[in-house]
Amino acid sequence: MRAALRSSYFSEMNGGTMKRTYTYKQKTLQFFAVLLPIFITQLSIVSIGFFDTIMSGHAGEQELAGVAIATNLFFPFFNSSLGIISGLTPSIAHLYGANEKGKIRFIVQQGFYWALCLALIFIIAGFALVTLLVPILNLEPRVNYVFTHFLLAIACGICPIFLSAVLRNFIDALGFTRLTMCITICTVPINIFLNYLFIFGSWGFPSMGGVGAGIGSAITYYINLLLNVLVVTNIKPFKDYHIFKQFPLPSLKEWKRQLSIGIPIGSTIFCEQSIFGAVGLLMTVYGTVVIAAHQSALNFTTMVYMIPLSISMALTILVGYELGAGRYNDAKKYSRLGRIASFIFATSIATTLINFRMGIASLYTNDPSVKAFLSIFLMYAVCMQLSDGINAPLQGTLRGYKDVKITFYLAVLSYWLLGLPIGWILAVQLKLGPYGYWIGLIAGILSGAVLLALRLKVVEKKYLKKMTGSC
Repeated sequence: MRAALRSSYFSEMNGGTMKRTYTYKQKTLQFFAVLLPIFITQLSIVSIGFFDTIMSGHAGEQELAGVAIATNLFFPFFNSSLGIISGLTPSIAHLYGANEKGKIRFIVQQGFYWALCLALIFIIAGFALVTLLVPILNLEPRVNYVFTHFLLAIACGICPIFLSAVLRNFIDALGFTRLTMCITICTVPINIFLNYLFIFGSWGFPSMGGVGAGIGSAITYYINLLLNVLVVTNIKPFKDYHIFKQFPLPSLKEWKRQLSIGIPIGSTIFCEQSIFGAVGLLMTVYGTVVIAAHQSALNFTTMVYMIPLSISMALTILVGYELGAGRYNDAKKYSRLGRIASFIFATSIATTLINFRMGIASLYTNDPSVKAFLSIFLMYAVCMQLSDGINAPLQGTLRGYKDVKITFYLAVLSYWLLGLPIGWILAVQLKLGPYGYWIGLIAGILSGAVLLALRLKVVEKKYLKKMTGSC
């Protein structure tokens, strides 16, 4: 019997989509089959900001500070907006697991409508916020110029990348995470090449410093959209959904249904990431050297965070798929598997950070003063990675259950009502300076992990009771 099940499983997996699994070995194989492409995709996405910061840093200390402050402000809002769009993933995964494929096309098409509206709101609100912040930050003239013009340049790529995100969530929710991986990988060398042209000036292009990084990123976002469109319109099974044919009228009822899932997810991401933005702004009182070191450390930890984040996204897909098919026990097993894998990865990364922090610091800057602060901040990042390794998979599992509202409230509590106040007290009142804020960040993430673990137990009990009652 076991041999027959294994044979059936492997023949299904060769089809490239998610299939029912029967043993832990099969679940592990399918988990990593979904996870690894997501990880490479997320790493490629965040590497755009990574290379923007790295390459700007080698153009000068002020270029690094300007781009670092800009990305620190931009990416919390940017990623939370993409988080809203990611609400499509559990919805599509549930429909796919329930074999209700006819409804998927309508959901994706409506997603285009409201994602475009979201992009326009993002751009307008961004201009208003930057105008408000410029006099408050009181930055050095060159740093201020890079900060404002980087944001102006990258804003030109918001609409295409938001539309691209709709397609990416559609592809991922069907289990074809390797395709989105390939698409995103293709854009990374393009972004590096464009950064080289516009930051340093070459082949007749002007040397624009940190501002050039924003231009390169915006162009890369357009290329990403083009590649996603080509995949969806030319490759099976996606082209069978006819996503770009016979667009229906906008449905506010469907928008409300989708956004009821997406907005709490995006708001939770904003709570998590905006606290880093708030701390970054509070760090400006310590001078350009500390700003550059702090933002560089956060930039690296963001890269490393892609491991637990990818596990979280894989769990959302797999748990949503199993729940849509009515297989509660399988969903619970995937959740357990993801949490174990996340903690193992986080421990490994923490060990690497401890042993190679000076080498990592050298990637960002040659300035001895910046490097000294950066190497210390990376030690705090060790604790942060361990906390993220517990927190992220719990979030992904809860999103698979479509339990998103309570997790948003827990994020507000842990990050803004616990983490930030603790950081401020340690930094200002107890005179720990910038290190106090790092301790506060760690406290927020760790407290969030505890609260999410408690919430997951409640949700699992409710779902089990519902399943038992329906039987």
